[in-house]
Amino acid sequence: MELWYWEEHTKGVRLGLKCTRTLYSGQSKFQKIDVLETLDYGRLLLLDGLVMLTSRDEFIYHEMMVHPACFVHRGAETALVIGGGDGGTVRELLRHDNLKRIVLCEIDPDVVEVSKRFFPEVASGLLEENSRVELLFQDGAGFVEENPGRFDLILIDSTDPVGPGEILFSEGFYSSCFRALRPGGVLAAQTESPFHHLDLMKGVKERLTASGFGLVRFYTAPVPTYPGGYWSWVFASKQGGQAEGRRLHPLRDVKIGPSDEMVLKGLRYYTPDIHHAAFRLPRFVLEALKR
Repeated sequence: MELWYWEEHTKGVRLGLKCTRTLYSGQSKFQKIDVLETLDYGRLLLLDGLVMLTSRDEFIYHEMMVHPACFVHRGAETALVIGGGDGGTVRELLRHDNLKRIVLCEIDPDVVEVSKRFFPEVASGLLEENSRVELLFQDGAGFVEENPGRFDLILIDSTDPVGPGEILFSEGFYSSCFRALRPGGVLAAQTESPFHHLDLMKGVKERLTASGFGLVRFYTAPVPTYPGGYWSWVFASKQGGQAEGRRLHPLRDVKIGPSDEMVLKGLRYYTPDIHHAAFRLPRFVLEALKR
């Protein structure tokens, strides 16, 4: 009997992955966690039945989650990751030596433990103690509210806007993030699929703007196992700091030079050309965001 995993993206669209075995299945305090071995995409992590990552294409998501913001805000020393219990975002942040403190705030400790066990290549930055990494198991929304002015970068590596992740798309949460950023700080967040979630992207733009972020720009990349195979993130910056009163801009202020060669050699998707191309949005996305 063949074993298939199916994720329904819309009433008329499903993603199907042929699986060879179930490696783990459990229920945490917050959500159901499953790890499957697939025929073509390696190991698959599911939360409440939805794809979080696969071994084959996770590098695209995590590199684009981190490096656009890091190569723009070169003076950043402190970074906060909200969600991201699989460790991939921390792994990418650790490539940047200017970051002296990286805080991972994940609500579900079981996600971290499962990822360390089944995805060590993703959770590599969490496998051993690192003086630059601090791991907190608590609600990310509450944490940012209680820590104003503490971070240069905030990366929201959230699940979909349902269940525990729903609050991470709210105006109140974005306002707390704005206050938690230092002057000149940058926020980056995953914002779902342009093919299926344009209304969500538009809402994110409106809420970030209302929260005080004067510059909000979206960027995209392909992630084959996510809805539509095409994913988006948002870059938002706060006035002040090293920008001398300006808000950092993802194209004008990106700085990638010869000294970054070793970082770039370790990457599989992100390049300087990809950085610029990712912020050039297709017409259907631009028109939807303007409405």
